[in-house]
Amino acid sequence: MAKIAFIGLGHMGGGMAPNLAKAGHEVRAFDLVPDAVKHAQEGGCTPAASVADAVKDADVVITMLPAAQHVRAVFTNDIAPNAKPGTLLIDCSTIDVASAREVGEAMQAKGFDFLDAPVSGGIAAAASGALTFMVGGSDAQFERARPFIEPMAKAVIHAGQLGAGQAAKICNNMILGATMVATCEGFALAEKLGLDLQTFFDISSKASGQSWSMTSYCPVPGVGPETPADHGYEGGFAAALMLKDLKLAADAARSVGAYTPMGAEAEALYERFVEGGGGSKDFSGIIRMIDEPGQGRQN
Repeated sequence: MAKIAFIGLGHMGGGMAPNLAKAGHEVRAFDLVPDAVKHAQEGGCTPAASVADAVKDADVVITMLPAAQHVRAVFTNDIAPNAKPGTLLIDCSTIDVASAREVGEAMQAKGFDFLDAPVSGGIAAAASGALTFMVGGSDAQFERARPFIEPMAKAVIHAGQLGAGQAAKICNNMILGATMVATCEGFALAEKLGLDLQTFFDISSKASGQSWSMTSYCPVPGVGPETPADHGYEGGFAAALMLKDLKLAADAARSVGAYTPMGAEAEALYERFVEGGGGSKDFSGIIRMIDEPGQGRQN
């Protein structure tokens, strides 16, 4: 079994790290939030006093950080100077493609193997080891990383070379943001037309309107499988994070001259929702704003 350093124990990383410990790896975990470290310790991880302490003798370093500036800083200032040569570095953060490539190339120049490996699936999947990983890196690096990713995953897919994981994640979440908005619009319209929402779900989930947002993450409480909608839109995937990903998609589209009107509209709607106070709510909570657009209702 390997010595793994896990850096970043928020909603996602806090669920992911214990699955590596359950698989028998020695996991040294670090986060700036003491309660997050304590939670990881309860899941079988060993607390580290700092990033440097966590990575100093690790075989593998896995990071799950909020944004590109954090990824750059942690890898440049903490990981590169303290990890041993040849360490496998796997960044699971969701950041822009250019930053992933720049950080990865810098780490490779220093003698490390580096892969970008963002995830999809949400908090519940992180805790249960059922995430989908989209991995960017060479064939050899991917095969080296696979055994350490699989305990956290239901699917591990090699997206291509360095940066391809981030490209896949950005495109995937642009689709997700747009389809969630459309799903919310459909339910809001169905209700105003007098349809029973469970009946509408039963129809649409088996018809051409079916999508993951409909069948696995229904934005209406009491309809379909249990989702954050059944808990006041708490937990799940925060709307502020969806907005972040939609902005990353918009930036990527501009950089290559791609036309993404639905992505842009979804970004504008989520920006309005977040600015109205919905940023900490699950992203499916945007149905409240769509249901009464003139009110911008958030709770």
